[in-house]
Amino acid sequence: VELVESGGGLVQAGNSLRLSCVFSGGAFSAYAMTWFRQPPGKEREFVATISSGGDSERYAPSVEGRFTISRANRKNTVYLQMNSLQPDDTAVYSCAARLGYHGPSRWGEYGYWGQGTQVTVSS
Repeated sequence: VELVESGGGLVQAGNSLRLSCVFSGGAFSAYAMTWFRQPPGKEREFVATISSGGDSERYAPSVEGRFTISRANRKNTVYLQMNSLQPDDTAVYSCAARLGYHGPSRWGEYGYWGQGTQVTVSS
């Protein structure tokens, strides 16, 4: 399984970005997909997850109502729409895949990771 993220960049606070993660090397529709992020100098943290079927989502409280995770199984792609970005959202964002319906919030339970994409939000 290979995961490749894109869409990161530098934006001003209040603006939006959409991250993409393309999955290859397996049956995408069998995997729960999750976004994590690692702010500078901090540990990796859970952002959002979507079930393999795309019918269940869960978010970290810090992003609930601002971020939306979605997936297009026909395109083998998972997205993270990020609105109302704030400087505290600055981090390297990585997608992860786990075989099964639900995606846990503990990063240690994921065996497949992308390389990450940098998101920087200026004030």
